[in-house]
Amino acid sequence: MTTTGHPQGSAALVEHIPARSEQLGPRPVLDVVIPVYNEEIDLEPCVTRLRRHLVETFPYPFQITIADNASTDQTLAVANRLKELFPEVAVLHLDAKGRGRALRTAWGLSPAPVLAYMDVDLSTDLRALLPLVAPLISGHSDLAIGSRLAPGARVVRGPKREVISRCYNLLLRRALSARFSDAQCGFKAIRRDVARALLPLVQDTDWFFDTELLVLAERSGLRIYEVPVDWVDDPDSRVDIVATAMADLRGIARLGRDLATGRLPVREVRAQLGRRTLTAGTPAAAEATGQRQLIQQLARFGAIGIASTAAYLALFVLLRGWFGAQGANFFALLVTAVANTAANRRLTFGQRGVGARSQIEGLIVFGLGLALTSGALGALRALAPGAGRGVELSALIAANLMATLLRFVAFRAWVFHPRRTGPGASHPPTGQEPAEPVPGRLFRPIRPRSPHSDE
Repeated sequence: MTTTGHPQGSAALVEHIPARSEQLGPRPVLDVVIPVYNEEIDLEPCVTRLRRHLVETFPYPFQITIADNASTDQTLAVANRLKELFPEVAVLHLDAKGRGRALRTAWGLSPAPVLAYMDVDLSTDLRALLPLVAPLISGHSDLAIGSRLAPGARVVRGPKREVISRCYNLLLRRALSARFSDAQCGFKAIRRDVARALLPLVQDTDWFFDTELLVLAERSGLRIYEVPVDWVDDPDSRVDIVATAMADLRGIARLGRDLATGRLPVREVRAQLGRRTLTAGTPAAAEATGQRQLIQQLARFGAIGIASTAAYLALFVLLRGWFGAQGANFFALLVTAVANTAANRRLTFGQRGVGARSQIEGLIVFGLGLALTSGALGALRALAPGAGRGVELSALIAANLMATLLRFVAFRAWVFHPRRTGPGASHPPTGQEPAEPVPGRLFRPIRPRSPHSDE
């Protein structure tokens, strides 16, 4: 049987997703979605192995949904053959790519109370599947994730992916104060009622989908259960690491902005599904104070950044004839970095005094900006040796924008973090005493330590 649907505005051809008949048995308790794109070789062994594991170990009815998002090889034909072979298999075909889009559509159509997904390469040991979904079946938790970074996990993968993964999750903790340890592991589960509430709020349709869903769940007061997994890297992975990383950075910036401005109705979701209520005097109320303070800090930091960028470009143009592009970039960036750190110390983060430590750490952050701008100049020289001055300045502006985003994260999470503030500090110039910091939250009010603090 074939039906057609258009969930969440995404055109999809849905294969074998009818209401279950008596011949198909009772309604599934678990629906495991496998999103695939051009996986004609790996799909059949994956589904066969997964079905055998569920038959032998899972004590409830289940369904396996193959979500084919716009494959151009024989993936869909393989999926339909598996559907005919196994009554527990369903097939969903979408005419547009995107793992997030496939999961949104499959989860939105599924009748199962517990929804999961895993990657087709089965890098994660299937023995973690029952521990993953058991807390959701029992009602103990709202979402569950497999973690390669949690204590007890056993992982085999190359150093490049290890470093990238750890840096990404560290950035999430610093920029969005995420408390989960592994956003990208392709092994997650969610309760259907929670999915129905959160999916309309998730904008990304690709790889950032997981991160956005998890951050929204945390902000809505939902419980996320982590399972340490045994995981072996797939050497045949075709993920474009650079493109995915850039998309993730854009997603972090967008999500942080939407949370700071209140565009996302997390309070309403918290009131509906959250395990804690948003009332005065609670940590969530302190978080709202922190949101206002973050917006003020971003405004000051942005104004200082515009002035610094203008001064940097003026110095670069002035010095270029004497020192060349790389030399002018170094001296212009050094001068403006020192001035930028001093201005942000006083005006953005409300600290007074000499600030020698802040300047030293600011110079370390300066090294990051130097690497980005020097790299941009080097790449431009290699790719377009005859590029004019306007193109050169455009490349520097783009590199400076990226350095500015990372500089704000470094200033807030490290250089001017409230727990590292010295005796010469004063309160931020907000006009009000900020609330106490909330552990594990993004919008922690920046409250410098008092000279008489016992901490």
